[in-house]
Amino acid sequence: MEALQRLYPIGIQTFSEIREKNYLYIDKTEYVYRMTHFAKYVFLSRPRRFGKSLLTSTLHSYFSGRKDLFQGLAMERFEKEWIEYPVLHFDMSTAKHVGKDELISELERKLTTYERIYGRNEEDIYVNQRLQGLIERAYKQTGRQVVVLIDEYDAPLLDVVHEKENLGVLRNIMRNFYSPLKACDPYLKYVFLTGITKFSQLSIFSELNNIKNISMDEPYAAICGITEDEMLTQMKEDMERLAAKLEITPEEVLLKLKENYDGYHFTYPSPDIYNPFSLLNAFADGKFGSYWFGSGTPTYLIKMLEKFGVEPSEIGNNHAEVSAFDAPTETMTDIIPLLYQSGYITIKDYDESIDLYTLDIPNKEVRLGLMKSLLPNYVASKTRETNTMVAYLSRDIRNDDMDSALRRLQTFLSTIPYCDNTRYEGHYQQMFYIIFSLLGSFVDVEVRTPRGRVDVVLRTKTTLYVMELKLDKTAVEAMEQINLKNYPERFALCGLPVVKVAINFDSERCTIGEWIIEK
Repeated sequence: MEALQRLYPIGIQTFSEIREKNYLYIDKTEYVYRMTHFAKYVFLSRPRRFGKSLLTSTLHSYFSGRKDLFQGLAMERFEKEWIEYPVLHFDMSTAKHVGKDELISELERKLTTYERIYGRNEEDIYVNQRLQGLIERAYKQTGRQVVVLIDEYDAPLLDVVHEKENLGVLRNIMRNFYSPLKACDPYLKYVFLTGITKFSQLSIFSELNNIKNISMDEPYAAICGITEDEMLTQMKEDMERLAAKLEITPEEVLLKLKENYDGYHFTYPSPDIYNPFSLLNAFADGKFGSYWFGSGTPTYLIKMLEKFGVEPSEIGNNHAEVSAFDAPTETMTDIIPLLYQSGYITIKDYDESIDLYTLDIPNKEVRLGLMKSLLPNYVASKTRETNTMVAYLSRDIRNDDMDSALRRLQTFLSTIPYCDNTRYEGHYQQMFYIIFSLLGSFVDVEVRTPRGRVDVVLRTKTTLYVMELKLDKTAVEAMEQINLKNYPERFALCGLPVVKVAINFDSERCTIGEWIIEK
């Protein structure tokens, strides 16, 4: 008889529900104990869909004294007292895409929920007065200090981060709402905030100067997300089941999962961290889909890329010091902090001697999702045709018919309506960069654009293609460039025959002009 189908908590962020209904839970309770016993005010930033809400909910159950929910988990070894504290838990994700009046009304609704329990003072009119009153009454009525949990504290501000005026107005409302946390210190047991971005201490928590940001602390590197260790121990059966379904070995499953969903590091050194949302979805669906990206590309990201004039090829492989990417969102002078805090780039390396981090796109899922969402800016409005073309293109390349592939690309590009900004050289390179990056779901691809030209390395099961792209020159010049770089020697180790592809792009006709293929 086959074992019962495992229940995956996809979209379920409530700890009690996961435990009571026996959903898969990756045990993070040792971190919960640790983080509640070393500081009183704690802030954690992680990208969306990374388990911040579940972590907040776990804290809620813990401070509510729900010993029953922690049976069999690490917490049992540490906690002996299980005291029940009054908990005020605010989820700010319900206040997205709102203006001033809706935001105030949303905050008032949240307060009303707890005022039904602890009462309300007639004199308390504004949200900050009401929050302060709530904390004081909860303390007096229960005789215990109060726990305040604020999930996604920055959600109301994220959508307006590119709108100066609106951002200021909403930020003041939120600052006002959070302001009692300082005055209520004697009544507070523990305060925990999560968010995606780090709005500066000045702007929202000007009073809370004692807040401990654990986002880059090594002991908490794996507090959200799933480590490879956790996967190999707590999800071993899941990997075996997926391997059986796809008729591949568990080792191959691990490689595929790694390539698609692994690669996050929020400090250095850090264990390898997998995106939990994508991982659970892949196990539940029995396939390697694009899940994290499918759950919504933030429009603010696309707008900010435009605002800072960032080319697709510039998103990965950046080098920065920590103050450049762990920076307050509203004072940022480039896109790096937003890309990092939203999870589009992550820490890949750290050079201690010069104190610089290497930041790059974490994995294939993010790279492909990012390129797909940037594509419409480069090939006007033809996303569906482009995706179809990319699929056919990859089939030609896998069949070792590079000539047909380039002819297909030539035809496709010549049918694309003009984009406004096609009159500069970089535009074509970025378009090539995106199209070839998208091939990455079918063949191994590496695309580089050291300013001024593109070189692409494609790897199929049987061949390694090295390509050079020139603009308004000749294919012969492109081939000379390939020979100059000594590609065949550089790639001799991969054991595949190297095929050289030299391409010239004709900017008059807006498509590929001529090409040479040499085996």
